[in-house]
Amino acid sequence: MTEPVLVVEKSEGIATLELNRPQAMNALSRELRRAITEAFLALRDDPGIGVVILTGRGRAFCAGLDLKELGGESGSPGSDARAMLGEADMIRTLRAFDRPVIGAVNGFAITGGFELALACDLLIASSEARFADTHARVGILPGWGLSQLLPRIVGIGRAKELSFTGNFLDAQTACAWGLVNRVVPPGSLLPTARALARDMLSCDRRSLLGIKRLYDQGFATTLGEGLRLEAKESAAHAREVRPGEIADRRRGIQERGRTQSG
Repeated sequence: MTEPVLVVEKSEGIATLELNRPQAMNALSRELRRAITEAFLALRDDPGIGVVILTGRGRAFCAGLDLKELGGESGSPGSDARAMLGEADMIRTLRAFDRPVIGAVNGFAITGGFELALACDLLIASSEARFADTHARVGILPGWGLSQLLPRIVGIGRAKELSFTGNFLDAQTACAWGLVNRVVPPGSLLPTARALARDMLSCDRRSLLGIKRLYDQGFATTLGEGLRLEAKESAAHAREVRPGEIADRRRGIQERGRTQSG
């Protein structure tokens, strides 16, 4: 029996999506791109899921587009290079997802795989993780957001260095540059991601999703417009908050603080 190219597991409000083409370094074939898109669409309609973890199986997170398929070497019907490069449904669907997405980068994240990582809300990296943008070496242009997102995260000089050279960036440097939140041993990657997911699930869900929406929409606009957006959304949210709910949550925050400080 053929294994699925994407393994989806659900447990306690967390969905873990594992790219499962390890023999091809989890390269994004048409089948895998479709599976990722369909998985996020299905999760969008699943109220029992509050956080998604995206990771890869084997030594790669994702090596980007399947270059054999892109170059016509593996003859899947309709794998025209121009059509493949123009497809952005997967990334659009991921970015439009309304709940937090944690990227657990287990290994190589290259070009389109780098862009897939950038579409997550935050990244936790294994010490084995490596990032590279090889668009210029392959002979294509970014189409899934890298040229706009990467300089906003690491600075334009660092982003240009990566894109102009195609050189690899190790996990520790990626952390120092602010690309990933933290670096952990390989065996701690998923436990760390799941612990963060549980912390997120312990928050007030409506507020958490509202904050994610503010970050995402504000990040895509100017500071002034973002501040206006925050003021508008905050006022609308405050009108629906009941004092008793705040009091209950305050007690929970105090108890959590005592536990974390103990």
